[in-house]
Amino acid sequence: MSDPFFTPVSGFDLPRFAGVPTFMRLPLVDFDHPRFGEVNIGLIGAPWDGGTTNRPGPRHGPRQLRDMSTMIRAQNGATGVRPFEAANCADLGDVGPNPADVLDSLERMQAFYGRVKRAGIRPLTGGGDHLCSLPILRALAQDGPVGMVHFDSHTDLFHSYFDGTMFTHGTPFRRAVEEGLLDPARVVQIGIRGTAYDSEDRDFAESEGIRVIAIEEFHTRGVADVMAEARDIVGQGGTYVSYDIDFVDPAFAPGTGTPEVGGPTSWQAIQVVRELKGVNIIGADLVEVSPPFDPTGATAYLGASIMFELLCVMV
Repeated sequence: MSDPFFTPVSGFDLPRFAGVPTFMRLPLVDFDHPRFGEVNIGLIGAPWDGGTTNRPGPRHGPRQLRDMSTMIRAQNGATGVRPFEAANCADLGDVGPNPADVLDSLERMQAFYGRVKRAGIRPLTGGGDHLCSLPILRALAQDGPVGMVHFDSHTDLFHSYFDGTMFTHGTPFRRAVEEGLLDPARVVQIGIRGTAYDSEDRDFAESEGIRVIAIEEFHTRGVADVMAEARDIVGQGGTYVSYDIDFVDPAFAPGTGTPEVGGPTSWQAIQVVRELKGVNIIGADLVEVSPPFDPTGATAYLGASIMFELLCVMV
């Protein structure tokens, strides 16, 4: 039987437009809370976009994600999973970044997630731009490299921007490979597309053994076949899941900084996560929701729905 403390507030008890919004209406449990040690999966906001090189705004993502996530209910309508009964879930609050200092923010985030890992809590993060994934991986992969399933329209494997800027939302996984945080043989990137400056990122992926599944292959093969390969690549070892909302076609998710046309539908966006069932997920993130580019909240609602699907496979 689930612990009533970790049960989200029901829309039958308090209307969804009322109350202080937390992720999925879960209790807010910070590091000093007496029940912090009982949390199994912690939902965390990373309100930081210091790595953004084009349209800023993902620093506001966690707030809108929380607000839209109040529509999430107790049971997955397709799979029947009731995640809040299967694990103690809580909103652990936000990482406090330094908006004026990229390196200090990376250190702050790594320290935050280090405390989460030491407590035995698996993190599910709402970002924030994609550079947020690097300090999370630095904390989670302290015991050795992990695998990764990465949904995105960009590889984020570039060496640097502007002649030597090493830390942007286009470089996190290049740094993660170089730092030994990711096992390239257990990394798969799905949905890659769009125009390019050159092939540097793809060349790096090929040289390291990272599997890149471009959007053309994704559409040709279909979700089930592609995701079966993804599960084979990561195997049973610890695996991180990183989901950039720009994986989804901008017709369904316009609220992001670097949209690319020709992507999956919102239905396929959910399907790919359900196909992660059985993967040993040590943590996950949903990043690059940028509210200024979608004031309707539709992108954030899709993002919150994807986070719920991730939670369902994590439990």
